[in-house]
Amino acid sequence: MEIGSREWQRFIIDNAGKLGIVIDEGITAPFSIHASELLTWNRKINLTAITNPRDIAIKHFVDSLAPGGCIPDGARLLDIGSGAGFPGIPLKIFKPSISVLLIDAVRKKINFQKHVLRTLGLGNIEARQIRTENLLKGTGQATSFDVIISRALSDLQPFVKSALPLLAKHGTIIAMKGKVNAKELDAVRADAPKDQYSLEVERYKLPLIRAPRAIVIIKHLHCGTTHRKYKIRRGIPQRWTTRKA
Repeated sequence: MEIGSREWQRFIIDNAGKLGIVIDEGITAPFSIHASELLTWNRKINLTAITNPRDIAIKHFVDSLAPGGCIPDGARLLDIGSGAGFPGIPLKIFKPSISVLLIDAVRKKINFQKHVLRTLGLGNIEARQIRTENLLKGTGQATSFDVIISRALSDLQPFVKSALPLLAKHGTIIAMKGKVNAKELDAVRADAPKDQYSLEVERYKLPLIRAPRAIVIIKHLHCGTTHRKYKIRRGIPQRWTTRKA
């Protein structure tokens, strides 16, 4: 299977479908360009250890789309530690109405992201070399985001703690991890008390490779109102029921 081939694009469509994400070939064509540029740049600079076309399809693109159902149309999204552009670039392609800021502290990664954005001709998306704690400094205005996301986290609490000051009212923090344990969640609850935030963990497995994944969803509440949650059932993200925080 070659990146960009009809077989590779169909492979993404079919396996995204197993997670309840419906896409078509109009979306997978830009994915092909992103993946091809990733491998080209990876020969010179280390961007990813994942180089097999099937693994790139599943571990980068399908995995990036898994939380797509949690992101509302028109949202302003911040991708912290965006690396080679995952999940922010695939999510922007999947949901063109959202605006996206990709941030990473490593210059070579931001240079790659900017190259991909230029190559794809994507608008309303920006890549910046900056640390999260410096994002507000010198802007002269409040910066807030409807959705703040990060992928392949090693430690959950520092991400959540740094994201909270940047979260808009009614906003959502999405942490994508391989596994998450009770100790991590207890630490997060200390920073995001339940009278102000809801916390939901959705566990699933990536198609074919059956690798365990967890999405931690932290929702900012307002006056104790009800809110809409999403749940992955048997590996399929579905809109869940409305319930009290």
